[in-house]
Amino acid sequence: MQDQTRGTIQMVAAMVISGTIGWFVVMAGEPVLTVVFWRCVFGAGALFLLCALLGLLRIRLTRKQLLMAGLSGVALVLNWLLLFGSYSRASVSVATVVYNTQPFMLLGFGALFFGERITAAKLGWLGLAFAGVVAIVLNKPDASYVSDDYLPGIAMALLAALGWATAAITTKALKGVPPQLIALIHVSVGSVMLAPFVLANGLPATPETWTVLASMGLIHTGLMYALLYSAIQSLPTAQQGALAFVYPVVTILVDVFAMGTRLQPVQGLGMAVILLSAAGMTLGWGQRRALGKGVTG
Repeated sequence: MQDQTRGTIQMVAAMVISGTIGWFVVMAGEPVLTVVFWRCVFGAGALFLLCALLGLLRIRLTRKQLLMAGLSGVALVLNWLLLFGSYSRASVSVATVVYNTQPFMLLGFGALFFGERITAAKLGWLGLAFAGVVAIVLNKPDASYVSDDYLPGIAMALLAALGWATAAITTKALKGVPPQLIALIHVSVGSVMLAPFVLANGLPATPETWTVLASMGLIHTGLMYALLYSAIQSLPTAQQGALAFVYPVVTILVDVFAMGTRLQPVQGLGMAVILLSAAGMTLGWGQRRALGKGVTG
């Protein structure tokens, strides 16, 4: 019980940290490429120290494992670029909730590549989530930092979710490899991948910007991963799935109260519907009643 209590606290802390990242992205005031690059660089430093402390740097990976880790790293970095880019177009809260359609991307990939069955209940949650996205698209939020590219922002958030699902599916091939080491490879790939585009344009100019970028790497990447993976080791999967929804809730609260975003009523309804649908998918609500009525994808 003590392990579960500690794990719950760690998971909630990790999700709260994740829920503030959009605020940091906007505060940085830098191009998205720059923000993601320095997140990767500082995150790589923090994760290198973590892996060294855990003795994970002595692990030797096969060529196939390195290739799959690299590919999933590319997908994850593209996911960050798209998600962070969507913040200034659709707002942090709307982009984050639309991004939480990830479970449905995984559902499609599972059916397409692994022959996993899609039950009637899962199709129902998918349809409900789609209705939520439509409700969000109908109205643009009132936020001072949001541009006129609202629909492209929604599309970018959806593509970011697809990138995350791709990274998750690719990472499946790395069974047995410590997740902290995978995360280190991911941010290292991002650092190398983006360096030519970012360093050619010079370094951030102000100490405030450096503080924000370092915080995103050290806190939102290094510390967050350490808390998250420690929690995963001590919590049941269902509880992990439930606590993961602290992330979008914190994001919405930060966007509304700290950043002054005003959501339209229909958008609030759409966001609630998406989160409900994602929770139903993740936690398997309705599966018993739907047992035996699955459709093969």
